[in-house]
Amino acid sequence: MACTEDWGRSQMLQRLAKQLQFYKPPSVLDELEDDTDDGIGLSSGISCNSLAVRNVKCSCANNLRERRAAVLICLFEGPEGELRVILTRRSMKLASHPGDVALPGGKMEEEDADESATALREAMEEIGLNSGLVQVVAKLECFMSQHLVTVVPVIGLVAEIEDFKPVLNPDEVDAIFDVPLEMFLKEDNHRFEEREWMGWKYILHLFDFESEQGQFLIWGLTASILIRAASVIYQQPPFFQGHLPDFQKLQKALHNVHNVNSNVP
Repeated sequence: MACTEDWGRSQMLQRLAKQLQFYKPPSVLDELEDDTDDGIGLSSGISCNSLAVRNVKCSCANNLRERRAAVLICLFEGPEGELRVILTRRSMKLASHPGDVALPGGKMEEEDADESATALREAMEEIGLNSGLVQVVAKLECFMSQHLVTVVPVIGLVAEIEDFKPVLNPDEVDAIFDVPLEMFLKEDNHRFEEREWMGWKYILHLFDFESEQGQFLIWGLTASILIRAASVIYQQPPFFQGHLPDFQKLQKALHNVHNVNSNVP
């Protein structure tokens, strides 16, 4: 991996690496307080007797490798000094989510030492990103897909972005592009839809982005991960607020309330 001392030209990335060096994902208690503040915690009257709560398991507690995955939030400094993140469009040949925008990543394999190894391996396989160009600086809290796969976002910084020459795997990726990370805190390109999961309503975030490579829709799990990453890195919440939780907050609230109720004698 690249060393911070070798970065000279990107003071912004050096500062970001130091900022994230001691980042710790929020504890269960912190998440429960946040969920209650959002109106979806204990005060909302969620009961562990509901079908949803009985079937929700914390994604971080899932240690089965076939049910765990990792994605790489690959950040670099753009020409205007802005922080940018690399995204892909999934190949139309894929059986699941063809044509969707995604972060490089995939399921863990036996030879992967940890989630960082998974994210770096997948980035190399999908877009030809050499792990030697990437400094892994943090992992975010676990996310859960609607297929109940644990997804761990790994934050990696690339100082020498000009040394990255994308080589796309056509079986997995149709396109590669990058967007400003701060976009995921702003209202400009943001919209949302109401959806339902196991009887509970939630908000689906969608971001529209247009570049030289075309028009892209960033939504679902990828959008939720990037909203969280931007909130952590810029140390502020998004400017848009919804009257319902997104899928990740809903899943965590249900799990946390289930744990609290399970511990009540």
